[in-house]
Amino acid sequence: MAFVLYLLLGACAGVLAGLFGVGGGIIIVPVLVFSFTLQGFDASILTHLAVGTSLATIIFTSVNAIREHHRRGAVRWPIFAWMTVGILIGAGFGALTAQAISGPNLQKIIGVFALVIAVQLMLDVKPKASRTVPGKVGLTLAGGVVGWASAIFGIGGGSLTVPFLTWRSVPMQQAVATSSACGLPIALASALSFMILGWHDPLLPAHSLGFVYLPALLGIALTSMYFARIGARLAHKLSPRLLKRLFAALLFCVGLNFLL
Repeated sequence: MAFVLYLLLGACAGVLAGLFGVGGGIIIVPVLVFSFTLQGFDASILTHLAVGTSLATIIFTSVNAIREHHRRGAVRWPIFAWMTVGILIGAGFGALTAQAISGPNLQKIIGVFALVIAVQLMLDVKPKASRTVPGKVGLTLAGGVVGWASAIFGIGGGSLTVPFLTWRSVPMQQAVATSSACGLPIALASALSFMILGWHDPLLPAHSLGFVYLPALLGIALTSMYFARIGARLAHKLSPRLLKRLFAALLFCVGLNFLL
């Protein structure tokens, strides 16, 4: 039954990713926390296991997104390259930061993040394009911050990278495409860091590679890649304003659930 839940979660995360243009991590993490709690996993490690597993699933979902955006010529590869340098470093430090935080406190931090994103979507807060794209050092530093935060929250970084790039006068289409490309190194570096950091933890359940739970990873990966395309098709048929409000309401409930 748990594996069926992971298949359904992957489908839901894929649809949401396609609909709202964000990674499914912000949805995957809380559902995995709920599922792992019901399965009786130790409370001290289940949040870290949920975050690490979420990051590993983004590896699979981001590949299709990168191919599609590259086909349309929308990825700014020089920006991607220098941000990736920072992402690889920041993701490792982010995983270390997450490991140093207790499970309950990590849930509260993720809850606050979900509420912030919900408010941003509800109020449609967007940074105005006011500066040009920074140089190599600036992009590397920005990538470091994005990688660090993404590893803590278990996300692909789109909610951070897109606003940064649009603020730096990158057109929205290119910002979304480049952000999608950045999701792959974020997921790879972060997931690998969580695997290494949790490798010898005696509290981990069977079928875990460090803080990555393989049955959940397999179930989510199998369905999320296919359903992301369905979500993208739906996004062209439904009102963008309605979609944002519905997603904001969902994130608001997620955030409150983690904080209360």
